[in-house]
Amino acid sequence: MIDRKADIMIVSPHPDDSEFGVSGSVARWVKEGKKVVYLICTDGSKGSSDYTVRPEELAKTRKKEQQAAADLLGVKEVIFLGYEDQTLEDTAEFRKDIVRWIRTFQPETLVTADPYRRYVWHRDHRITGQVVLDAAFPFARDHLAYPDLFKAGLMPHKVKDILLWASEDPNYFSDITDTFNTKLAALRCHQSQVGGHQFESVEQWLRQRAEDSARDQDFDLAEAFHRVEFPW
Repeated sequence: MIDRKADIMIVSPHPDDSEFGVSGSVARWVKEGKKVVYLICTDGSKGSSDYTVRPEELAKTRKKEQQAAADLLGVKEVIFLGYEDQTLEDTAEFRKDIVRWIRTFQPETLVTADPYRRYVWHRDHRITGQVVLDAAFPFARDHLAYPDLFKAGLMPHKVKDILLWASEDPNYFSDITDTFNTKLAALRCHQSQVGGHQFESVEQWLRQRAEDSARDQDFDLAEAFHRVEFPW
């Protein structure tokens, strides 16, 4: 079996979510020599205000944009699960998909959207975050959870921690002072989402958020997460 191990696995609800949530840290981790992989859950086929675009065309565009952003960041591999945008549910099938890739890549760290934001939050984000947490513990850990995966050679794996972006209760702050511009460049790859004049306002918002996240730190710009450790 080909060794596809990675240090960090990013699980993104849609194409572009990882660039908003964690790409500054991804750029830094890659510079430090860590292997990062992306798992993109949905096809992004609903994310447009253009009344003329067809869902299948948008999905193809967003897949290309996501691959371009990942290539720019130095991400080792991108897996597209291909679930339809806005249809994610907490199902056994979805959870098993996440477990399969956790066992394949055997990351120390998982990164995904915080499922516990109150009030307004995209349902796909809530579902993804919760399924990733459940997949990591106990399903990826226990060989009897999915005996068919075990028989196929996908061994149980214990992750060290999970970082949840967009958390209302951050406790972990990642220095992106030197990689903020790389984050912006990766986001620019998503022209269907942030193209044209709107990018200026997106950049201002991201910079302000990064400054706010670093307010009590000894660096200037940060991405904030809620970190969950798994002592086992």
